[in-house]
Amino acid sequence: MTASDPIVTMIVPGRDIADFAPAALDSLRAQSEPRWRAVLVDDGSRDATAAVFAEAAESDPRFRVVTHAESRGLGAARNSALDLVDTPLVGFLDADDELTPAALARLTGTLAVSGSDLVAAAYVRSRFDGEAYVSGRVQPWVAAATDPERLGTTITAHPAASANIVAWSKVSRTDMWHDLRFPEGVAYEDQVVAQLLYTRARAFDVIPDAVVRWRVRADGSSITQGKARLPVLRDYLAALRGGIRVLHEAGAGGAVTARLNLILAMDLPPLRDIAAQHPDPDYAATLDAFVADLQSLPEYADARPDPTLAAGLGW
Repeated sequence: MTASDPIVTMIVPGRDIADFAPAALDSLRAQSEPRWRAVLVDDGSRDATAAVFAEAAESDPRFRVVTHAESRGLGAARNSALDLVDTPLVGFLDADDELTPAALARLTGTLAVSGSDLVAAAYVRSRFDGEAYVSGRVQPWVAAATDPERLGTTITAHPAASANIVAWSKVSRTDMWHDLRFPEGVAYEDQVVAQLLYTRARAFDVIPDAVVRWRVRADGSSITQGKARLPVLRDYLAALRGGIRVLHEAGAGGAVTARLNLILAMDLPPLRDIAAQHPDPDYAATLDAFVADLQSLPEYADARPDPTLAAGLGW
């Protein structure tokens, strides 16, 4: 490998995000660390996403495009790109989000120093204020997972890291993915994978830098904004169960407790509010069954949800 060879591949999936993708791609072009490649996956878009991706690849050889004729979902889109990665490191950026300018330099540089398998950083939400998308602060649970900086830690030594379950805001060694892929055909496909990365890593790093601006779409069209729909709720609760199961099977009881604290403080209250007004009784029944599963865990007795985390649901 020469000094100019790419060191990290960024996987950028998207479907019908032509209005947002240019900002995501510009954020890659603006990186202070130029040694990257990006695989852009158009997951069956019906708008101009394909044209945006094609133009990027034509103007910059670091971009490569993969096209799904029909939508196969975010997990399948990421998996298609993972099969093409040939750099030592890999990361993810959803095509409606943006990297901060020093993101890749900070992430890859941290791994170069530590020798760890994975680095996870902070991120902020970006909300529409009526005129433009404006970034907020680092949320309390994200800060707990990433601040202060820790190099060469483990999920046993730092159980709060388990709160950072998004695919993006991380860079990992590509070798970690030789037998690991995202679940397909479901929403919230990144939660189980994130916990597998934490538990399989010989060591990982956390850094407090906000490296991603996560766009909360003004039209409410993103997957994470659809929890009032029963199928989405089922996928969401299945992802939470799956993540807890991974931690439990790895013997990371402290991380299980940390996840329970966060779920009880942040996830359940808004879901219970939805259930109280939902016209389908199956919604409340599904949520009640999930709570019963949590209460059956031995770590539940040690759960101490922090009510101050609920403040993080805003800015």
